[in-house]
Amino acid sequence: MNKNLYVVLMAGGVGVRFWPYSRNSKPKQFLDVLGTGKTLLQSTFERFLPICPAENIYVVTHEEHAHLVKQQLPQIADDQILAEPMRKNTAPCIAYAYYKIGQLNKDAIIVVTPSDHLIMKEDVFLDVIKKAADQAATQDKLITLGISPTRPETGYGYIQYHTDKSFAKRVKTFTEKPELSLAKKFLESGDFVWNSGIFIWGVEAINKAFHQYLPEMTEVFDEIKSKLGTPEEKAVIRGAYSQCKNISIDYGIMEKAQNVYVCLGNFTWSDLGSWASIHEISVKDDNNNVINANTHTYDTRNCIIKGSPDKLIIVQGLNGYLVGEFGNVVIVCEKDKEEQFRRFVSDLKAKPNATEFI
Repeated sequence: MNKNLYVVLMAGGVGVRFWPYSRNSKPKQFLDVLGTGKTLLQSTFERFLPICPAENIYVVTHEEHAHLVKQQLPQIADDQILAEPMRKNTAPCIAYAYYKIGQLNKDAIIVVTPSDHLIMKEDVFLDVIKKAADQAATQDKLITLGISPTRPETGYGYIQYHTDKSFAKRVKTFTEKPELSLAKKFLESGDFVWNSGIFIWGVEAINKAFHQYLPEMTEVFDEIKSKLGTPEEKAVIRGAYSQCKNISIDYGIMEKAQNVYVCLGNFTWSDLGSWASIHEISVKDDNNNVINANTHTYDTRNCIIKGSPDKLIIVQGLNGYLVGEFGNVVIVCEKDKEEQFRRFVSDLKAKPNATEFI
């Protein structure tokens, strides 16, 4: 194992598009979404153990979920759980992690990854990670992983790269969630890949990028870095986050920096960001339904049906719906309309005494 390799698992989201299974009290990264007997966080943690010692794996999460991380990953120390006092997107999350790791090892190579993605062919994935980490060891590259697209997907970001024979290819452009017609053109061109949201960089390289493109944020973290790893950490992080703007690492740095590279991955990947993505990767019956319930269906296809075994669910005449019982919420809606789920949660937030359903 490379003692300089560190992994940061981002586990701070709430998974609104996956409501009502994913709730504020237990977002999707803490759930056994795939029915494997392990939560997504546990699966992601274990994915990296062949190449990274457990003591080098850090989890960034909201402070209200720190206990869930400890519960599900009892093998990591409290100091490896970075509790955010508020959600400010991925740039502050990454700054917190690399400042903490940089205090321990100035030669660190850091892999930053969401904790709620599906990756198959894990041996192929880890081989790409190791090669990308070798590239990042020069401390002059910001590397992201690109996934070879299999369809004109409009729910993912795209990366265009310079076509050459090098393993780490220089990035030309980033495009967020294009219209279908543009996504088709991206596929036809052959020099676009899906943006996985997985990054690899040296601590020195990402520090330089933050100082150049997000100087106000680095000024805040520079002031508190000596307090990280001490009993004062929680208090100074709360103060730092209150001063940080809400900004993603993609918009804040990756789309602006000149030393951004992409390494191509030929493994099965899904961000599991919606019910449609769950439907896509799940086992289906002859009518293309994903069923995890005591149910009888009639003239029903392309649906997800979930419920408890002690209740019978009868579904008739539906195409492309989510039908489910999730604790105190029963839902029947079109599964592919991701923005509707945001609307459902937003509407509930506006109602008094509805927090128990969120």
